[in-house]
Amino acid sequence: MRFDLLMQGFANVLQLNVLLMVVLGVTGGIMVGSLPGLTATMGVALLVPFTFGLPINQSMAMLLGIFCGAIYGGSISAILIRTPGTPAAAATLLDGYPLSERGEAGRALSMSVFASFIGGFSGALIMTFLSPQISKVALKFGPPEYFALAIFGLSIIISVSGNSILKGVMAGIFGLTLSTIGLDPISGYPRFTFGQMDLFEGPAFIPTLIGLFALSEIFKGVETILTREKVDNKITQLLPTLADIKKCWKVILKSSILGTFIGSIPGAGSDIAAFVGYSEAKRTSKYPEKFGTGVIEGVAAAESANNACTGGAMIPLLSLGVPGDAVTAVLLGAFVIQGLRPGPLLYRDHMDVVYSVFAAMMVANIVMFIIGALGVKFFSKVITVDRNILIPVIFLLSIVGSYAMRNSIFDVWVAILFGILGYFMQRYDFPASPILLALILGPMAESNLRRALVISKGDISILFTRPISVILLGLAVVSLISSFVKQKRVEKRLAQEESEAAFK
Repeated sequence: MRFDLLMQGFANVLQLNVLLMVVLGVTGGIMVGSLPGLTATMGVALLVPFTFGLPINQSMAMLLGIFCGAIYGGSISAILIRTPGTPAAAATLLDGYPLSERGEAGRALSMSVFASFIGGFSGALIMTFLSPQISKVALKFGPPEYFALAIFGLSIIISVSGNSILKGVMAGIFGLTLSTIGLDPISGYPRFTFGQMDLFEGPAFIPTLIGLFALSEIFKGVETILTREKVDNKITQLLPTLADIKKCWKVILKSSILGTFIGSIPGAGSDIAAFVGYSEAKRTSKYPEKFGTGVIEGVAAAESANNACTGGAMIPLLSLGVPGDAVTAVLLGAFVIQGLRPGPLLYRDHMDVVYSVFAAMMVANIVMFIIGALGVKFFSKVITVDRNILIPVIFLLSIVGSYAMRNSIFDVWVAILFGILGYFMQRYDFPASPILLALILGPMAESNLRRALVISKGDISILFTRPISVILLGLAVVSLISSFVKQKRVEKRLAQEESEAAFK
């Protein structure tokens, strides 16, 4: 660790022209992230061409600002209109939107920006001090470890199942079934595509996400548009209260560490990190039954985990030259455009650039916190708009967002289909999150299991003889059992309380 180079990196980033790029990047990232369908990857990719003629410090500062801003920005629409702006915000809406419905949108938004800042800054700090050590662990991940990580992620389904484990598991199985649609990951043979080329990659993820959460809420909103009472969401705070910070600080720190580690594993991503952080917060909570009904710790856990992932994803990129997620894959291209190749040689030959990136990540998170906190009152104006106007606008944004990913009308129909499905799932109290989780992790589990079996020539013991794989599978079992036992205790306690109330 070279503190002199880190100070030089901060000096470079705090120059007026570079700092302006950070501010522009963060502002643009928040706007992109808050719009359904416009992901952080899309935002960074769209602006890479504009960095051709810029010095490395300015171009990377702007792109990293977009990265950090977009991951946070997804929580704004998730909290206010139950529409995750990015896949990383899908876990945030589980408690963020119920808080907004109760008239506590300001509380949810202020905790979101605070947790995002702590998570993002923690991820940047861990990246700065521990990137070589963490990258060595990430390098040991092969097909057995990725399969075990996917199984660990799938064990979270019980935690996001709401009041009924059975309904959650049914939704998860349905999601796993959907994840088998598309080209076979090993042979490339089309499965269950019915001759539709649009299904060769499976159901498009962003339209599915928009349909399950945004369009389903719109259909529900149309049904209740005349009967729904208006909720007073007057914003009186820009930052979370000390009571909320005290309630959430352990969850935030734990989720930040989890998010950074998951982000450092190539291919994992912030959406997985958010669900893992949320699940762990629920599993260790004294009142897990309240999660999903508007618990501030749920927002804190999801946002700190997915924002910590930004720093984590940069670790394998800088140390190994291997992108941690889709955004860092685009950033790899931006480095190459500048004549630099991330990896061990970058640390040897361009240490000044590496430390400038470290400094830019920290400054971007500080700028994101300032802009996010100042914007809380502005963002919340969305839900004061008359619902007769708001619902058609959200519907239009959802349709445009579904189309924008691949310029495909087919994706729009996918979104509408999943919107209808999501509406009926809400009506009959089936959780949508397990479907989303299964769609993320199902392909990872299948492809890596089959690769592992190809490597071992069909010997399944390869999954139980590698230390990291065994640890992750063990954690999956522990998570599954502890979540199940805790859920059963909660159900028993609630039943007892209901019987006592009936006797009274």
